[in-house]
Amino acid sequence: MAEADRPQITLITPPVLDLEVFPDRLARVMDAVEIACLRLALATKDTDDLGRAADACREIAHARDVAVVIERHVLLAERHGLDGVHLTDGARSVRAARKDLGPDAIVGAFCGPTRHEGISAGEAAADYVAFGPIGTTGLDKGEQAAFDLFQWWSEMIEVPVIAEGGLTAELVAEFGPVTDFFGIGEEIWGAEDPLAALKALIAPLG
Repeated sequence: MAEADRPQITLITPPVLDLEVFPDRLARVMDAVEIACLRLALATKDTDDLGRAADACREIAHARDVAVVIERHVLLAERHGLDGVHLTDGARSVRAARKDLGPDAIVGAFCGPTRHEGISAGEAAADYVAFGPIGTTGLDKGEQAAFDLFQWWSEMIEVPVIAEGGLTAELVAEFGPVTDFFGIGEEIWGAEDPLAALKALIAPLG
């Protein structure tokens, strides 16, 4: 695959971080593989815990010129010097987040498997949309974002798109020509060596 056509990587954190261990693991991955963006996808709603995690990850990422977005928490994005927010409710909050964070912030939207939601997010000035899962995850209703959705999107829409959820090397090979980014997280962090797992996952990209 030509370098110009090669999808970029959005790295997604685990839902729970051990700040004694994770920053070093994150740095090791970022030093070895080119990462476009880091997404903080934390389960906790404790603002102190979120803030500590955001500060630790921002320091690692920004030192390597990697943008950082946080899921849902618009106020924390601003407070902790992050680059933007990743919304998980489709197009519904995009306009409000854009108003709060301003024109230079990254505002992205996860739109499940739904083309219409993605179009609405793009029209509301989202910087990117994410569709998924593209693989089997056993979550929610089991609906998957189809290859045809990404193929249509790549031909018709200019807003960048992320493919994520249940990724395998086979799916990376299949979806590589029709997506701008792969969102990778749970696929690697449970492995003994996350860097090796990531390299194996994206090996089809060349």
